[in-house]
Amino acid sequence: MENKLLSTETKTNGVEGLKQPSPKPAKSPPHRELIKQRRRARRAALQVLYEIDSVGHPPGEVLEGRIQELELGEEGVRFLRWLVTGVLRHQEQLDRLIGKYAPERPVAQLAVVDRNILRLALFELGSAEADAPAKVIINEAVELAKTFGSDSSPRLVNGVLGTALKEMEDKIF
Repeated sequence: MENKLLSTETKTNGVEGLKQPSPKPAKSPPHRELIKQRRRARRAALQVLYEIDSVGHPPGEVLEGRIQELELGEEGVRFLRWLVTGVLRHQEQLDRLIGKYAPERPVAQLAVVDRNILRLALFELGSAEADAPAKVIINEAVELAKTFGSDSSPRLVNGVLGTALKEMEDKIF
């Protein structure tokens, strides 16, 4: 693929080699297909971020491996790259936001799945380039929490994102 997210010059944590693709396609597929691809891309992004966060594998290798395994259309791949790149690039800022909106739970002590669901959703909510409604982003995050998290994950994700949405006035990424 010509529009690679990561260069082969990826450094220690991989963030240095990341290029930020746009989440918006040049030519959109039909609306239902777009929704389906984005849902699959969010799921794949969570899996990529989970692997990077839990075992420290190089981001470029993990992402490219996941893309090869999935049957995502061009829009899905573009969106997946945008999500993963954005979260990795803004991870410190996202973790500060999680700490702000979930002060009773230190970010490092959150379950890896919950932490990465929150990072994904907060990045998308806070991005000036995001075009999905906030309610859709939160609903998708809660669904990911139901699928991959513990019994308490959906409530945590919904609560943190609901609080963040009320307080976030401007797009920050």
